[in-house]
Amino acid sequence: MSVIVERGSNPYRDNVQGKANEPITVAGLLDRAEQILSIQVPDHGLEAIYDRLHENAPRVAIIGGSSDHPAHILDQGIVLRAAARIWQRGGVPFYFGIPVLCDGTAQDNVGMSYSLHSRNLTAESVVNQMEAHSYHGAFVVSGCDKTPLGIASGLALLDRVRQRRGDAPVFATFSPAHVLRGGIIPPDLMADLEAVACRAESQGHPEIALDLREASRYILQCIANSAFQGVLTRARQQGIVSVAEHEDYERRLAVHTCHPDGGVCAFNGTGNSIRHVVSALGLAHPAVELLTGPPDAARVNRVVDDLFSYVNRPEYSASNILVANFANAVRVHSATGGSTNLMMHLVAAMLYAGYEVDVWTIDHIRRNPSVPDVLNYSLTQGRDIFALAQQCQAGIIRGMETVFYELIRQSVPMDVDAPTVTGHSWRERLADTAHLSASGVTDNPILLSEPRRPFSGIDVLQGNFFESAVVKLSGMSSEQLAHFDDQVGVVLFFENEDEANAGLLDVHVLDRLRGHPTLTLDLLRALAAHNRPEGSTPLATLQTLERDELFDSMVTAGLLKVVVVISGQGPEAFGMPEMFTSMQHINANRELRKLTALISDGRYSGTSYGAAVGHVTPEAMNGGAIGLLETGDLLHIQLTDRRIDLLDPQALAAGQVRRWDADLRTLRRDLGDERQQRILERRRQVVATNRMHDVTDASRGVVPLVVAEEATQPYNLPEGFQPPRRSSLSESSLIVGWD
Repeated sequence: MSVIVERGSNPYRDNVQGKANEPITVAGLLDRAEQILSIQVPDHGLEAIYDRLHENAPRVAIIGGSSDHPAHILDQGIVLRAAARIWQRGGVPFYFGIPVLCDGTAQDNVGMSYSLHSRNLTAESVVNQMEAHSYHGAFVVSGCDKTPLGIASGLALLDRVRQRRGDAPVFATFSPAHVLRGGIIPPDLMADLEAVACRAESQGHPEIALDLREASRYILQCIANSAFQGVLTRARQQGIVSVAEHEDYERRLAVHTCHPDGGVCAFNGTGNSIRHVVSALGLAHPAVELLTGPPDAARVNRVVDDLFSYVNRPEYSASNILVANFANAVRVHSATGGSTNLMMHLVAAMLYAGYEVDVWTIDHIRRNPSVPDVLNYSLTQGRDIFALAQQCQAGIIRGMETVFYELIRQSVPMDVDAPTVTGHSWRERLADTAHLSASGVTDNPILLSEPRRPFSGIDVLQGNFFESAVVKLSGMSSEQLAHFDDQVGVVLFFENEDEANAGLLDVHVLDRLRGHPTLTLDLLRALAAHNRPEGSTPLATLQTLERDELFDSMVTAGLLKVVVVISGQGPEAFGMPEMFTSMQHINANRELRKLTALISDGRYSGTSYGAAVGHVTPEAMNGGAIGLLETGDLLHIQLTDRRIDLLDPQALAAGQVRRWDADLRTLRRDLGDERQQRILERRRQVVATNRMHDVTDASRGVVPLVVAEEATQPYNLPEGFQPPRRSSLSESSLIVGWD
């Protein structure tokens, strides 16, 4: 037998029940590999399996997902190839699958309230199965959304516990699902949509025509379907299309969206951000990290062979690889414009690994030094992640190794001595320079050898009504950043996402503000004076207009900034659903998107046209003042200074921008109590066993409190780093709680 696990106990040596029960599962797995894939598997009779279990051969769990998720449709072939190779190398293969929740399927319904919770459940499930059956390591067929880092978190936690009790460390490797090929709108449907656009123009709605044509430019993905839904809903409200036409168009779009081989959607959302991060953490093997289809036997064999090279090397254990590469992953996530959700998932993985970090740790790493933007990604110009995978498979560039190489060239301090699942460090992997540079791609470059701009990633914000929040700078052009920086916005408040989605699809949504009594003529004039950029409509002209005329002129000129606040969406209130649908409704509205920023205690994957500020702490349910804001309140958006503050409306009307020091708890106590009761009542829509409770807040990863309490190992940052004092804003009169 080629490899024996040397450290720790062997429950199978003394427990005859395991050796009686498990051999048939191994034999069945290997039999299927022979029958389905015609792989020759040497003697795998029950006696041979018994002997390997008795002698402590590496017991490797192949962890797959559920086939009701597009990323896991073709798992079976990967599982059987991995099982055969594990046996050929002297190990004992097992298989178990876990449920994988598709965030696309769960969007815009109560299923989103189960999404984030599923990450913690995934970590617990992995630990339970690995411990109950005493598996030494794992070959992970990793899929989409938050599941891969949920698995990594569980493996890291288990590794930490096992090493503490003297058992063998947990070893693991990840094989990410391939990238899904985006769909194409059929010519006949494209012609019908163009006819709708022409109809909209003829009926006096050119903005709907423009939005429909813009949506038609996108590679067809599930996110594009949401954009079409928003535009077509507005068209239906205006009588441009009938209900039957709307339903027909959505049906024809849907059936042409996904390739039958499945995979992770090609947009750079949470699914591919997780792929990038798992690779940057050193956990994904380069042979399989970025493919356009499932890996063949040769690629799977390379992954398994390298896995067996470090079975008895503790420095290559699951938690050690993850922790050693944490800063690398933070910088790669930033440089590649990764999903906002990863701000929680990265923190969570480190907490499960036993290290005391929070969102400010990530903020410090990505800002010291600033990380450049090296991903030239576009869903309208053929630069999606599927195209990137094609370039990697063609051997023109080398995926994550190319990202490391280009960041090092830009003087980003990547830790090249950190271990990876190849059994080698990044330094050893980068020693081979063939096709390493991004400059090798001359046609349609996606990874860049010269950054688009010197900064990227996600900023952490503070304000006088919250402790922390995050905003995705990488999702905004420099023009958009300038358009929303140092602007005063008027709050358009929604108590929850359902209200927001309905309100944002209403073609008369801005009328909620036009008629609001707090927007007096003096206040509108002050807003116009503050928000007006040089070279726009002369201020003297604006000041001569009456109230409604001034409001409409400010909308046309983009001087009226609207801050859509969606409250009551935090982890404990409603499972912290993703506000993707709300963002798409804004993106699909040409008039609204140039005016609108979003703020929520829910979460985001990407961004709207304007700033999308999420993960606000404390959440409304736990006394956060985001739950006390009202339509008509004024917020000062300061992206450069990384702040958003509630302003004194009377001071602004007098021409002064001043933070409001009012005691909102007293002023709006009755309102707060009413909203709190509605949050608690709405929470009952989520099954009690799956509600998030006794968890940390968004700035600390939304993990079970017991996990956070045991994460006591300090993460070494440069001397002098001090995260913001968490209690400072709690002492403000704006942060409230209910008795």
